[in-house]
Amino acid sequence: MKLNPAQQEAVNYVSGPCLVLAGAGSGKTRVITNKIAYLVQQCGYKARNIAAVTFTNKAAREMKERVAQTLGKAEARGLWISTFHTLGLDIIRREHKVLGLKPGFSLFDDQDTLALLKELTADELNEDKDQLRMLITQISNWKNDLVLPEKALTLARDPQAILHAQLYERYRAHLTAYNALDFDDLIMLPTLLLASHAEVREKWQNRLRYLLVDEYQDTNTSQYELVKLLVGERARFTVVGDDDQSIYSWRGAKPQNLVLLGKDFPALKLIKLEQNYRSSGCILNAANILIANNPHVYDKTLRSELGYGEKLKVIMANNEDHEAERVVAELVRHKFVNHAKFKDYAILYRGNHQSRLFEKALMTNRIPYKLSGGTSFFSRSEIKDIMGYLRLLVNPDDDNAFLRVCNVPKRGMGPATLEKLGRLANERQISLFAAAFDPALEQVLPPQAAETVMVFTRWLVELGDRAERGDTLAALKDLVREINYEDHLYDTSPSPKAAEMRMKNVSELYRWITDMIEGDDLEEPMTLSQVVTRLTLRDMMERNSEEEEADQVQMMTFHASKGLEFPYVFMVGTEEGLLPHQSSLDEGNVEEERRLAYVGITRAQRELIFTLCRERRQFGEQIRCEPSRFLLELPQDDLVWENRQKQPSEQERMNTGRTNVAMLRAMLNKQ
Repeated sequence: MKLNPAQQEAVNYVSGPCLVLAGAGSGKTRVITNKIAYLVQQCGYKARNIAAVTFTNKAAREMKERVAQTLGKAEARGLWISTFHTLGLDIIRREHKVLGLKPGFSLFDDQDTLALLKELTADELNEDKDQLRMLITQISNWKNDLVLPEKALTLARDPQAILHAQLYERYRAHLTAYNALDFDDLIMLPTLLLASHAEVREKWQNRLRYLLVDEYQDTNTSQYELVKLLVGERARFTVVGDDDQSIYSWRGAKPQNLVLLGKDFPALKLIKLEQNYRSSGCILNAANILIANNPHVYDKTLRSELGYGEKLKVIMANNEDHEAERVVAELVRHKFVNHAKFKDYAILYRGNHQSRLFEKALMTNRIPYKLSGGTSFFSRSEIKDIMGYLRLLVNPDDDNAFLRVCNVPKRGMGPATLEKLGRLANERQISLFAAAFDPALEQVLPPQAAETVMVFTRWLVELGDRAERGDTLAALKDLVREINYEDHLYDTSPSPKAAEMRMKNVSELYRWITDMIEGDDLEEPMTLSQVVTRLTLRDMMERNSEEEEADQVQMMTFHASKGLEFPYVFMVGTEEGLLPHQSSLDEGNVEEERRLAYVGITRAQRELIFTLCRERRQFGEQIRCEPSRFLLELPQDDLVWENRQKQPSEQERMNTGRTNVAMLRAMLNKQ
């Protein structure tokens, strides 16, 4: 497919900084992949000197596949296509000495961070979930704004901010002792390193001679600084973004980074992609008119060459149960009339809590569906616990696994013990597990604590030995029994039923391990080490598998739908208080909610149906609902409000009935 003139201009402009303002469905990924090919084939760049950065693994994977098709594997070798965090991780790995890290540093996910902060702040926050959430958000915001604990302390004014800054310092000290980093460190550390070390900065600027950034409107302060430091004075870069699709301010994204670019790089070239290849003219007209209510630095108007298409429908339901029934009935009718597939339909909502009734209605009608954003099997805490033990059995030097399980269930190895063990490991440049066998252990720890550490690590050695030389499956059963894991689940779950469900998950994991160790017709038997590696990858493989191709209705939040497209879209719950969401209204953040509605509308290719309720249950009582202001901002000539239509005449009803009977007959005759 030939590039349009604006796309071609964006590909060919390589002599300076470039901002491509790409509207929804305007083919921005094609621009990035074609530009990479152009840089290599026409401009003399080597693939290894080009980096393309985006926000999700899925987007990075798609880009890699497309570039490989355009360039060919040989020419594309060495090209950096990754997420911001993976790029940051690569820089840290190569510069770990300058950063004072041991090579085998661990990476903490959000659950690891929560567990550590819960222990570190037991006296001050008393395991209060809301307080912990506020602290985690504050630390993340500081890191995204490149603020270290020392500066946070000087900035803090009120008692809560001072306490948060002190806890941030404590948290950092423990991460250092554990030789560990959290997610936000992957951007903050490389950014601060490049800012303060001219030699390292020059090295990376020479390494990455051209930088492309996708979804630029989602960058936060530290990501923008990282981009500036990597491109340097030469400023050879292209950023692609859409200020109208900036919906992540709650994650620190700053759409004003698009405006800052023009100030920081006065020679910035602006190119607008306004030709949409996805949606009908009617859908785009509605999107354009809606988003025009937001203030803009750069104006753009999407246009379509696909014809004007069907008008948008608004369906009114009595309550949320009725809404789910109406959507499923409309979907079934529409699929039958249009000979469509289930995967052509998406149900989009503002919050995950809305999905339950739609799931129930789809299941009742035996309609296959895929729920995006549900909890993956491997992210459940009980699975992560057992996987932590297994990782430690096959690799005792896995510090992250050690930290995950050494006090699960509680055995008296708290933060104070672990910090001292971590210090000893750092001094000796060995793992935490190895430090537990160091003669100096009894000098750095009190007798009781040293005994606890030694008993735990000796037990692991014996268990590992049994698993390797004896009956592996029996050893794994002993593991769960000897740590009294089932009792631990009953102690820490909100109800016995929840504990039972979590134990079932552990049994399911054990069943998978059994199948892999014993082998079957398709798979050779595996060692425990091979099983652990396979299972660690399995979660990623499951998420990357081609299940998108299955014929099922897609259900997701507006946030999760960004970047996707569907022939037919239901936007449900379009009411004041839901979309726009009440919390955003309270915070005066209507503009971001309008962008979210714009993202939802521009997912639809052919038809778009809105639903809303007359009443909705909230906090145990029925509340009268008002239509969303966004529905009222749309061009009313293009909207068909179901409850405002004139009733069909007797003759029209008979004609419709005859047509449907004729279609049924035609279908039956075909079979």
